[in-house]
Amino acid sequence: MNKVRHLAIIMDGNGRWAKSKGRTRSFGHKQGLKNLDKIIRVLIKNNIKYLTLYTFSYDNWKRPKKEITNIFILLENYLKKNFNDLKKKNINVSFIGENNKLPQSIRKLIKLYNNNKFNKSKLRINVAFNYSSKKEIMNAIRLLFREKKKINEVNFVKSLYTRNFPDPDLLIRTGGRKRLSDFLLWQISYTELYFIDKLWPEFNENDLVKVLKNFKLIKRNYGK
Repeated sequence: MNKVRHLAIIMDGNGRWAKSKGRTRSFGHKQGLKNLDKIIRVLIKNNIKYLTLYTFSYDNWKRPKKEITNIFILLENYLKKNFNDLKKKNINVSFIGENNKLPQSIRKLIKLYNNNKFNKSKLRINVAFNYSSKKEIMNAIRLLFREKKKINEVNFVKSLYTRNFPDPDLLIRTGGRKRLSDFLLWQISYTELYFIDKLWPEFNENDLVKVLKNFKLIKRNYGK
């Protein structure tokens, strides 16, 4: 029976959900963030140790400026408010992605979270923010050349943003879109992919439990 160590989620559909309710896209992002707390409780209950969340892609800068500003405000407020609570719950939060173009206040908070680690964590979360998998791969190659290391798979993996995480066992994308959108392209070579029609604010604990149960029954051959 399969065990999920690392779950990755593309939390898609916040804006479309809000539009269906006659609300702003920013309201959708706010509800999506609230939904995350419920999902985290399920992961801890099921002893899943690693979670990677696709929260803001490098290509999301193409969105309206007002929406981007509101996403940054929402993130900043959440990180400030929940730092001590997450620490108390033994939940480690780190950020992966590009720091360029981000507001200084967000950079400071990212540095704070990345520098605060504790060993007995119940859950380790990677927040992919201003993230591009293609840029991650290019950065890894540049790092190997700069440090004059031999180019092989072992050294390459150690140069990725996710070097402290195992590869995802399972990736869930909500919102009905069946694409990866430049997310963890190297890491998901043998990851099981679940594409869910429900928009992220509607995706609930029962939906996640159902996916986890289905995953346990899959025969994973890894090319055998």
